[in-house]
Amino acid sequence: MALRSDSYVVLNDGHKMPVLGFGTYNPHTYTKEQVGESVKVAIEVGYRHIDGAAMYGNEVQVGEAIRSKIADGTVTREDIFYTGKLWNNNQAPERVRIGLEQSLRDLQLDYLDLFLIHTPMEFQPGDNPFPTDKNGKAIYHNTDIRDTWKALEACKDAGLVRSIGVSNFNKRQLELILNMPGLKYKPVCNEVECHIFLNQSKLLEFCKSQDIVLVAYGVLGSSRAEGWIDQNSPKVLEDSVFNAVAKKLNHTPGQVIQRYLLQRGVVVLAKSCIPERIKENFQVFDFELNDEDMEVLNGVKINLRYLTLDV
Repeated sequence: MALRSDSYVVLNDGHKMPVLGFGTYNPHTYTKEQVGESVKVAIEVGYRHIDGAAMYGNEVQVGEAIRSKIADGTVTREDIFYTGKLWNNNQAPERVRIGLEQSLRDLQLDYLDLFLIHTPMEFQPGDNPFPTDKNGKAIYHNTDIRDTWKALEACKDAGLVRSIGVSNFNKRQLELILNMPGLKYKPVCNEVECHIFLNQSKLLEFCKSQDIVLVAYGVLGSSRAEGWIDQNSPKVLEDSVFNAVAKKLNHTPGQVIQRYLLQRGVVVLAKSCIPERIKENFQVFDFELNDEDMEVLNGVKINLRYLTLDV
């Protein structure tokens, strides 16, 4: 499967998404400023797809990084594909545009390339991103996700965002939108956890049948931040079968797992704040996995999900 460093996928609305993206979520590990610096390095290395979100709390710094690389002539705004996300407290229809416009202000950009419903669950509408009751339990709400989607469609029509999609949705939740009366725009993508331990084969097949791109996060096995990830869970990059393939190909495990997902038609997000690792993660366009390698890696799955959405 021939892929170049400028490879992209054409979304179902006609816009183009680079197949390799740079993630900006780094919980408890790096400062917001360090994340901003990593975005500058990523753009210098060749990344043009930057994946962010309001909930990450660093869109101000990410926006500064993008604009600095535009200002110094490294890229133009049209070169950059930026993804933002609507957090759970802004899913009520009247708050969708509020959430999007806050991201635009923080980033200091005129539009987003892609805006996603971050999760299929909703918190109490309001300015508090994590509303809790007197016992410290999350306060949920029950807006119909189809009404949220209609509000996203309106934001697209208003020119605030070019494409709209979802994140962390399963097949049933996707079908709620796909089958809704008066649907104007299908989701262009579904961003989910995906790696060799959780290869999402069934969801990928469904998304392909609907012309929806599967975007993978956690491809290297997550950041393993304490409080988020079970510290006793196996590590993707230490899997023996996987490492044998990487050794045979004379590439790093991180490069091989990204290549594996790319060849399955998945858009890949990788993240790091280490310049050498950022460069290394981008070097996935100069080799291919053969059918035997793909079959071996397909067999590694153990249906392990690192990130749960329990709150």
